[in-house]
Amino acid sequence: MKRLILLWLLLGYYPLLAQPAVPAGRTVVTYLNSKLLARNPGGENPRRRVSVYLPPGYDANPQRRYPVLYYLHGYAWSDSLVFNQDGLPALLDQAIAAGQIRPVIVVTPNEKTLFGGSMYTNSATNGPWADFTAQELIRFIDGQFRTLAQPGSRGLAGHSMGGNGTLRLSMRYPGTWAAAYALSPAFVGPHPEYMASAAGLQAALRAPNQGALAGNFSGQITVALARAFSAEPQARPLGAALPSSLGPDSLTRRDAVLPRWVAATPTYLLPAHAAGLRQLRALAFDWGGQDEFRHIPPTCRSFSILLSTFGIRHSAQEYEGTHGSGIMGRNGRIYQHLLPFFNQHLDFAPQQ
Repeated sequence: MKRLILLWLLLGYYPLLAQPAVPAGRTVVTYLNSKLLARNPGGENPRRRVSVYLPPGYDANPQRRYPVLYYLHGYAWSDSLVFNQDGLPALLDQAIAAGQIRPVIVVTPNEKTLFGGSMYTNSATNGPWADFTAQELIRFIDGQFRTLAQPGSRGLAGHSMGGNGTLRLSMRYPGTWAAAYALSPAFVGPHPEYMASAAGLQAALRAPNQGALAGNFSGQITVALARAFSAEPQARPLGAALPSSLGPDSLTRRDAVLPRWVAATPTYLLPAHAAGLRQLRALAFDWGGQDEFRHIPPTCRSFSILLSTFGIRHSAQEYEGTHGSGIMGRNGRIYQHLLPFFNQHLDFAPQQ
């Protein structure tokens, strides 16, 4: 029996131990004191943490410059969770070593707000998070690190809320990125799951203050969406107009508010901002067919049809998976699809 175990160990593990170690990149955690977010009336902290992955060889080759992939995290998540819990740096090390992508800098800003997420949009309550992401953050990174400071060497990607931000920022800030890839993008089009969530709206409407929503996911995300898409800084206690009001026995729709949420979706932004997507070298997005957030599959399908109607080349793929399954890891979407996508579409050398 002992001999069988020893033989199994030798056959199963010795080849792995004999493999050379994968060269490791370096993570830098820095802070941006945002001038754009300063004095926002919603009480959001303008000092934002930014996690930066520097690829293997960055320190040993001081003359070399690198393209940058901006990766936007999802709702209720953060840069720290992406880098530590999700293990993005180790995955990048493996991908670079395997040739999935050439050495690249990866940047994730912390855009987790008081209610869970900025939605990567400009808000009269929260502050101008879209401008922060697409302008101030890029200037900061180009000034702090050896980047190829040119649009052809910038990529934009994100998951969930970050996937939504990827689509909207690509439209609204043309000429900033060369390519964009959205993973399981949320809130792509109107849907009652998040626009008419009875549980979320009732919790938000009854909340006397922010603390009353602690631990209530539905209530918090409803307020986060409202502060992003129907912001009213003077409205107390949440700084936003909600798309329903409390009636005697039920919720009553507020038709003056709902159109503001609809207008903020990529689906309704597209007709006026199609040129922003046409300037991209490539656009891709994908989603799991079994996503727990029921609005994601149908709104992604509809958005793909609309893109085709406007003649915008893109890749849209539905796969077997849920909201978070199949994203990270050697067999996940980032390693197998997203990184090779940017390896193909970004410039890895200065352009004359």
